Amino acid sequence: MRIRRVAILIDGGFFLKRLPKIVGEDRRDSAEKVAGIINLMCRNHIRYLTKCPKGQWQDHVYRIFFYDAVPYDGKAHHPLENKSIDFSKTETATFRSGLFDRLRKQRKVALRLGKVTREGDWSPPAEKVRRVLATRDWLAAIDLTELDEGGNVTLTKAQVEQAKSLQKKWADIKTEDVTLGLRQKGVDMRIGLDIASLTLKRQADTIILVSGDSDFVPAAKLARREGVEFILDPLWQSVNDDLFEHIDGLQSGLWKPGTKPPAAVAKAAEAEEDNGNDE
Repeated sequence: MRIRRVAILIDGGFFLKRLPKIVGEDRRDSAEKVAGIINLMCRNHIRYLTKCPKGQWQDHVYRIFFYDAVPYDGKAHHPLENKSIDFSKTETATFRSGLFDRLRKQRKVALRLGKVTREGDWSPPAEKVRRVLATRDWLAAIDLTELDEGGNVTLTKAQVEQAKSLQKKWADIKTEDVTLGLRQKGVDMRIGLDIASLTLKRQADTIILVSGDSDFVPAAKLARREGVEFILDPLWQSVNDDLFEHIDGLQSGLWKPGTKPPAAVAKAAEAEEDNGNDE
């Protein structure tokens, strides 16, 4: 049997954002389960390409690269909750750290970690801000010089309705909507550099990229020009034409959203979750 050298590159941020569309919450509610799904996805890709027995799939793997960013570990005071938040202890940071630890222990898996930096202050979603700002004119129209002895002002019926509308718009801005200006850095660059390195050093015959980002078009073009088969797994997300043009094919390692995994796949996924490795 011919041994293929396959490198699987997983854009972790994209994968984790897309996973809820494919996998039910009960199958992704822990770092161990998500690591199992990642391992299962990679195994499915390799077996689809090579038709090898499931116990031999890792023989065809050059390496599995997982790209993400180390969670932000600073502190900041939340303007709505009026309390300090230690981001190193948030649910997201705990989950990411657990996932990274789990992946480090898996065979042929390499982590490529960028970082998250703070580049702005707290802000709510732009759409909800626009709705609140739209009430500026009627607030300015209230004549605060016409106060009675008790310091009260009389509103017209229309102004009362507008005030109720403003209350609703503010109520629509939930605590979880207000987010700190954090930005992930260094991840896309690492993916592009690894594609170029794998290609130019002839370390892989096939590269499978789990992502949906068109920023990787130049790297995909380089790989194909050098004779490397380049396969994209966008996890069933639609792909822009400029990216689709520069790949050798689309292939999914997980089942289609809205469908249940085949019984055999579900059983295998449970085994992956238990041990984080295949047989």
